[in-house]
Amino acid sequence: MRQTTLSVALEVKPESFDHLSGLLDALRDRRSQDPSGGKGPFADFLTTVPAVHFLSLSVFPGFDYDPLFVIEANFDGAPGPFWAQLEAAIGPDLRSFLRCCKCPLDHTGPLFDAVTAADSRAPIAPYLEARTLTPTVFHHGNRGMTRDRILDEGKLFLATRAELAYSNDGGPSPYRKLTPVEIHARLRAALLPQFGWLDRKAPPRIPLAQSLGDYARLALFALALVFALSIPGLILKSQLAWPHYVLLCLALFALFTGMLYRMGKALPGTATPTRFSFLGFFLKRLLVPVALAAAAYVVVAAFLAAPFWSAIAHRPFWAAWRDMAIWAGWSAGSVAVVVAGLLVWLRWLERRDASQDAPPVDPRMLREMARREDWIPQNHMGSVVLIKPGVLRTAIIRAGHLGLHLLLRVLPRTRQGYLGSMRTIHFAHWARVNNNSRLMFFSNFDQTWESYLDDFIEKAHAGLTLAWSCGVGFPPTRFLVKDGASHGRQFKEWARHSMAVSRFWYSAYKDLTAEQVERNYRIACGLRKKQLSEKEAAAWINDL
Repeated sequence: MRQTTLSVALEVKPESFDHLSGLLDALRDRRSQDPSGGKGPFADFLTTVPAVHFLSLSVFPGFDYDPLFVIEANFDGAPGPFWAQLEAAIGPDLRSFLRCCKCPLDHTGPLFDAVTAADSRAPIAPYLEARTLTPTVFHHGNRGMTRDRILDEGKLFLATRAELAYSNDGGPSPYRKLTPVEIHARLRAALLPQFGWLDRKAPPRIPLAQSLGDYARLALFALALVFALSIPGLILKSQLAWPHYVLLCLALFALFTGMLYRMGKALPGTATPTRFSFLGFFLKRLLVPVALAAAAYVVVAAFLAAPFWSAIAHRPFWAAWRDMAIWAGWSAGSVAVVVAGLLVWLRWLERRDASQDAPPVDPRMLREMARREDWIPQNHMGSVVLIKPGVLRTAIIRAGHLGLHLLLRVLPRTRQGYLGSMRTIHFAHWARVNNNSRLMFFSNFDQTWESYLDDFIEKAHAGLTLAWSCGVGFPPTRFLVKDGASHGRQFKEWARHSMAVSRFWYSAYKDLTAEQVERNYRIACGLRKKQLSEKEAAAWINDL
């Protein structure tokens, strides 16, 4: 089933900020015992919104903008049914929250007026659906696992623990002297009456069509990127003879690489120790994909342009295709020059960027955030930062986020769900708000906030720097991926400065880590099989 991550960001009337915060706290107290000791039953939300994995309601105070009320949700299925379920569960509360917000000036204004009018009974779901933001980047740590499946397999795991612990009836355990194959057979026979679904084939986590679509979108993005970067070469080649074109490209490339050599060194006090090398990364990871993308671009571009050239020049199709392939090949050769020029421009901007060495953090808000953290194995964070201005920054954040998003849809599958070498993230996403002038980040993760960011800093600092380096005040970066988040203390303070208290946060499986979800999945997959080979059983039993 499709998993959906989305958010709704609404501007709040400044005078209503405290009132809205109080309403969200009251909802938390009624709906959940976690975090920090609410008064209501935790399971209430479980029954009324049966598709949701995680849900948060936050209010971000604004210094450059009015406060921002954000609904962040991760659920199974399409947005329409989810919004209807949410309205059925907390409709009166949602209406009260919206009355603290400003009326939007776009086409959704009439919907807002209808929903917030006195004694209104107009449905809220259409307005929330109309205001939904599409994430620019998102990651699902347990992709393809529906909430019901996670809960069912969690119950199965507890049942296996109980069976192994209490099946001895006061004597020695009957599982003690069994082989892994025999343990599997006996355990399956004991649990099958209680969990009849073990006799049914498990649905695929990621259907084949979805997998092919992910790879196809990544390939199309690579082709489009090569085409965009080759446009200057296409123009120059149409005006210059090939010897002049080659000389110009070589001269510009030499000029840009010389400038990069001088500008590429870190400014005093901004370098961080790293073994990362652009040359090594290119040779090990990018050389083959780039060569394939360039070759595919030449072939595809020639096929697309050949019919037009054939009609214009009255050439046979294959002769026209050959002409276009030669032209596309020459233009693709200029991509390295264009990339080098863009890197010079980027590095010129990076050397002049301002960063915050000691971002201010409200001590009262910091205490309130700390008070609500670490009540269960999971935690939640939300952040909103200003985006650096400029044409190049705008292009980088749009193309960079799109490419990172498409890559994240492919990489975890090849690394068994890990993001880099981490498996502490359930759901995370970035989105742009306030007419693309601010970047919003939300994450539902395991362990403490400190250890979560330490994981990112140590294991995925390049990707984190790429995604967040466009934020105003971000620690100094080099070429989008170096330094940046590796400035551990400075980055953590900058992140804390951008965060707000999660007034209401809900988890459907509050005792499960992302790793435990995968462990339960592997156990369930083994028990679904009527028989395991000795090798399969030996591997499967490690998860018990």
